[in-house]
Amino acid sequence: MKSLVLHGPGDLRVESGPDPVPRRGEVLVSGAYGGICGSDLHYWQHGENGAFQVEQPLVLGHEFSGHIMQLGADVAGLEIGQRVTVHPATTCGACPSCQGGSRHLCENGSYSGSAAVVPHRAGLFSTMQAVRAEQIRILPPTVAAEHGAVAEPLAVAIHAVRRAGKIRGLTVLVNGAGPVGALVVAAAKAEGAGLVYASDLGAPALATAAAMGADATINIAAGGQLPKDVDVVIEASGAPAALGGCIASVRRGGTIVQVGNLPGGPILAELAGIVAREITYVGAFRFDEEMTDAVGLLAGGLDVSPVVTHTFSLDDAQRAFETAADKNISSKVLLDLRPSTETRHVA
Repeated sequence: MKSLVLHGPGDLRVESGPDPVPRRGEVLVSGAYGGICGSDLHYWQHGENGAFQVEQPLVLGHEFSGHIMQLGADVAGLEIGQRVTVHPATTCGACPSCQGGSRHLCENGSYSGSAAVVPHRAGLFSTMQAVRAEQIRILPPTVAAEHGAVAEPLAVAIHAVRRAGKIRGLTVLVNGAGPVGALVVAAAKAEGAGLVYASDLGAPALATAAAMGADATINIAAGGQLPKDVDVVIEASGAPAALGGCIASVRRGGTIVQVGNLPGGPILAELAGIVAREITYVGAFRFDEEMTDAVGLLAGGLDVSPVVTHTFSLDDAQRAFETAADKNISSKVLLDLRPSTETRHVA
């Protein structure tokens, strides 16, 4: 087994280890593709992501596709050879969040490739791994393995859209057109939004958002102005400086959903309008069963190929991360996790 391990800021290493063996209730999965997320980039660049700091070597990755190699004892309903994606979260089922139907906020759970708990939870950037059977989501034959690796960020996008409530027929602004923002555009359209704007500082990101269904795009760096009186703003950039503009853009009594990860610690942001204009400002953190819904959207024909711009072999992970960090040339960057005899380089 080969895995991509972060040892500190900028210190990525491809390491070999013993092949995992599935325990009772687990499934051994062979990797196909893994998507590099913004949180992976934060860990790589800074050794932290928001409030979570890397304190020990960490296998990165939580966006994944592959196929089942072996079934552990007491696993039913799954078959060797099935193509799958993996829900990255494990939950306790007993805490108030789990009991209240918000398992993604589990107080005792963990997430693949996250430093939120110590020992850290190993991620999915490996050529194979054992996961709990309940984490498996089957990919239908119509969904390419590359697109199956996008199910996780698509689930994040669906959850963010639903945090705004029913949006059918409403006007939505998606601020930040990186991979998650572009997928939020698609999720908003799938949920019935009327008019969807996308705003960003870069033309390439806006082109991706347009390809994913945005009705209009606004290039802030080129002097574009955010629309006024939209019903919902979904803030996907994570930039504190963007909050003032988002608050000014949403109508009185409207809703802002914060899905972009804000920096840890104090930030300087213009928030007064939340009170004066009675804006509802809510956070969106990961997802629960939206992972199943994401696979359903892919199976139903949602084309996420505009988001996937580059693919690199696992051994070329350093260049993959450098490419993913350059938003002028990339959107979603994938790692090819297949055995080296199968890998192909596309960039």
